[in-house]
Amino acid sequence: MLGKRSTKGSKKFWNFSPAFLGVNLVIALILTLMHCWECFLSVQGMQTIWGEMLVSFVMSCVLSYGGFLFEDYFDRTISWIEFPIKRLVLECLGYFLYVFVVSIIIIFLDMYLLRQAFTLNNIPWKDLVNWTKFPMRISFVISFIFISRSFLMEWRNAAIEAEQLKTERVAQQFKSLKDQLNPHFLFNSLNVLSNLVYENADHAARFINKLSKIYRYVLDVQQEELVPLEKELEFAENYLSLQKIRFEDSLQYHIHVDKNVSGSIPPLSLQLLLENAVKHNVASSSSPLKIDIELINNELVVKNNFQPKSSISEESTGIGLSNIRKRYELLCERRMSVLNEGGAFVVKLPLLSPSV
Repeated sequence: MLGKRSTKGSKKFWNFSPAFLGVNLVIALILTLMHCWECFLSVQGMQTIWGEMLVSFVMSCVLSYGGFLFEDYFDRTISWIEFPIKRLVLECLGYFLYVFVVSIIIIFLDMYLLRQAFTLNNIPWKDLVNWTKFPMRISFVISFIFISRSFLMEWRNAAIEAEQLKTERVAQQFKSLKDQLNPHFLFNSLNVLSNLVYENADHAARFINKLSKIYRYVLDVQQEELVPLEKELEFAENYLSLQKIRFEDSLQYHIHVDKNVSGSIPPLSLQLLLENAVKHNVASSSSPLKIDIELINNELVVKNNFQPKSSISEESTGIGLSNIRKRYELLCERRMSVLNEGGAFVVKLPLLSPSV
């Protein structure tokens, strides 16, 4: 169950370890001072103080150990996260009842056996109940400490587990998104190559050479969440050069970005944008496809003239823009923007720092 915590370390302390006994001995001393501080000022008082300390020590051990037992039991049975009110009511009622019963027993044994204040024929039940008021007050403090500790520990563990689950989910989503890129890119590249083989063998050979360089880059960055802008621009240059082999003068492109500019973007983002531009727009000698890449206000702007094809014969796997958008959502709060205005299709990718 979410939020459950290990009590292995706690049990070492509470199983009557030297530390546990020492802490309760200090508490017993404090309680004795509060009850009879003047007893420490005389020899006669010092002779009688040991009985007081013994009772206080036993009472402290029993109350604190009982508090641990109740905390441990409810930690295993009722979660603070799922049933906070039920847990609070049952734990408090159970512990206070326990304190009342054991206080009556300890006080009875002390007064009957050690002090011999009464006999079995005249047990002062009313006085015994009144004498439990002090242990009950102490139990409020103990229960507050245990309940606060238990709640904070369970809340902390629940928060940690929730964050771990979130991180694992994000990592899995991100891996799933990246895994789409390689088969998607290879599928479309092989489609282009299949056409070139029949049209022009020399162009097909050049295409294969360019494709090998591009795919090496794909293999190099497939484990990365972000890549430097310089590498992505170099990849874009190679990719557009590859497409130029196929389209010749029907494709025109310009990259107006200084390669020394710092910043990173999700890997293969440009490949997806450029691939979409080529796949969805007409590219002919009379109406060439024009692609411009530039840096404006710390955003990488990819723009192409918008001249959509009347029909798209290439099979689409349905990723592209949604893939990039989801990767930005997983990486940071900044979002990509997509505009279609003035006869141009524009996508803006925020530059990210490697620490994102």
